[in-house]
Amino acid sequence: MNAIDHPLVTAYLDAVARETSELPAERRAELLADLREHVEVSGAETDIQVRRVLDGLGDPRAVAGAALAEESATAPAVRPGRTRLTVVLLAVAGLLVLFNSFVGAAAMLVGLALLWGSPQWSTRQKAIATVACAAVPFVVVLAVLSLYGSRIGPMELLVLAGLSLAVPVAGATVLSRAARR
Repeated sequence: MNAIDHPLVTAYLDAVARETSELPAERRAELLADLREHVEVSGAETDIQVRRVLDGLGDPRAVAGAALAEESATAPAVRPGRTRLTVVLLAVAGLLVLFNSFVGAAAMLVGLALLWGSPQWSTRQKAIATVACAAVPFVVVLAVLSLYGSRIGPMELLVLAGLSLAVPVAGATVLSRAARR
């Protein structure tokens, strides 16, 4: 049996993964790959050899604690005011586009610049928030332009306003929750 397939190694790596759930996904994957490589290179074959290798690595909590401490020491400080500003701008930008397209577009661009410049959200979260905050106003503007000659009634305007507010607010809520973690 290859050492990496040993049940003790699997349990050890699972424990490290659980303990490092607060790490960014890329950093956690890198740590686990390094640990796997160390076990593979050791050439351990027996239970005793595998236990020695794992003991040499240290307790999973200690390994995770060191990785978390290293991450917090190298991560730039997150400013709560900037986080709130980013979330608020992205939440209201869609609605602002309906009332004043220049102000709405400016709010959205500033919000997206703050979002993508922030280290606290993953690339996936940033992409989802970008789509949620920019897609609906974009579609609304296209719809209004295509219906330029036709009359838009109060009910259609209300639906457009509701969508322009609800979808970006949902995206901003996801960002806000992710920032609290």
